[in-house]
Amino acid sequence: MMIDVQPTASHFIDGEYCEDEAGAPIGCIFAATGEVIARLHSATPTIVDRAMESAARAQKEWAARPPVERGRVLRRVADILRERNRELSELETLDTGKPLQETLVADATSGADALEYFGGLAATITGETVPLGGDFVYTIREPLGVCVGIGAWNYPTQIACWKAAPALACGNAMVFKPSEMTPLCALKLAEIFIEAGAPAGLFNVVQGYGDVGAALATDPRTDKVSLTGSVPTGRKVYAVAADGIRHVTMELGGKSPLIVFDDADIENAVSAAINGNFYSSGQICSNGTRVFVHKAIEDAFVARLVERTRAAKIGDPRDEDTQLGPMISKVQRDKVLSYIEKAKDEGATFAHGGGVPDGFDKGFYIEPTVFTGVTDGMTVACEEVFGPVLSVLTFSDESEVVARANDTPFGLAAGVFTRDLTRAHRVVAALEAGTCWINTYNLTPVEAPFGGVKLSGVGRENSKAAIEHYSQVKSVYVAMGDVEAPY
Repeated sequence: MMIDVQPTASHFIDGEYCEDEAGAPIGCIFAATGEVIARLHSATPTIVDRAMESAARAQKEWAARPPVERGRVLRRVADILRERNRELSELETLDTGKPLQETLVADATSGADALEYFGGLAATITGETVPLGGDFVYTIREPLGVCVGIGAWNYPTQIACWKAAPALACGNAMVFKPSEMTPLCALKLAEIFIEAGAPAGLFNVVQGYGDVGAALATDPRTDKVSLTGSVPTGRKVYAVAADGIRHVTMELGGKSPLIVFDDADIENAVSAAINGNFYSSGQICSNGTRVFVHKAIEDAFVARLVERTRAAKIGDPRDEDTQLGPMISKVQRDKVLSYIEKAKDEGATFAHGGGVPDGFDKGFYIEPTVFTGVTDGMTVACEEVFGPVLSVLTFSDESEVVARANDTPFGLAAGVFTRDLTRAHRVVAALEAGTCWINTYNLTPVEAPFGGVKLSGVGRENSKAAIEHYSQVKSVYVAMGDVEAPY
């Protein structure tokens, strides 16, 4: 049966839906069946101009409001997201193909957490006073202006909230471009902002392909660009933002290590490996796709991992019992299948999976796949696969595994499993990654900074650290005496 979740119009600008059918067509495809469930249009220059103009106007009004009032609006948005979690989660599942079992607990709820957190912080964003004897300096933390958010397709609601919440708490406006593959969720968020009392134009949503993202990033009214996406896209956006000396936050890809020492709790480590490779069908930037397992426990670890992975329920993501849904698109599925074939050709050993599950020829499904015998130079161990593919590598020495874990251009995340907490802290200190876990993996509470080093990004999302990336400091010197001059 054909699903229809056609939005009122493609874009949400200045408090209302709007359309320009001259824009390139965008088909929203339900990944479980391959059906087109909604048809939209990419933003034309007219749409982009309207979005930027209204955001610039709304930002002035918003910044003039008392911070406690801004925070109140953000907290209302959070409350509405929680009240409507079920319907928003169902839409997210249709938009992304992720199982409802996941979206009910990890998407709108995570967005609500961000809006509540930064709503609470809004009134605490203050400057400082610097005494200089009789004179003194005081600082003011000011908004940047209009921020552009460019989202990825794996967590459309969460990413929109993670970017909008700190931006708006600091007094900015945001123009958000979702991925063209997941255009639906951000529109509902824009509706909710208006319902919660935000001024029209404060959070605009424009749809589009890469050319629209480029137009937004280079618009002279843009003060900040925040991107979640791939390294190639990040290079392009970073370059055009730099041309205008604009602020940037880049949350890019990863090839993160998960290190399991011989004294680790194997059951917990296996749980982390499953979560860090197969959740959201492996389409998470911080996934620990290089699982380094100490040789002494390799057999036990792999046996338990395969046993539990075999039990995963693959099915229709709208069924709450489904644990593993489809990939986002045929293109992405085919890309992941090509990585699987290459791993096999390069000598990796199948422990489980490796293809399209029986009975799932419709949609974009892949079995959760476990490779053993993986070595550092194999393509599957070097490149970001972004699918449900786990590589097991072995090690015997701490310094050796740290060096191998760091031997990557990426540096987003890393995890360590060991009962020896002294070793855990020592290893984490040596790992070149911006976000690390000890005896768990992929937990990202809004209270903690999230981001990477090296090619994995610039800046941080969430926590008080995000305030630094959505505001700027004005320094004011106050003289209390006469001014002296040499002549």
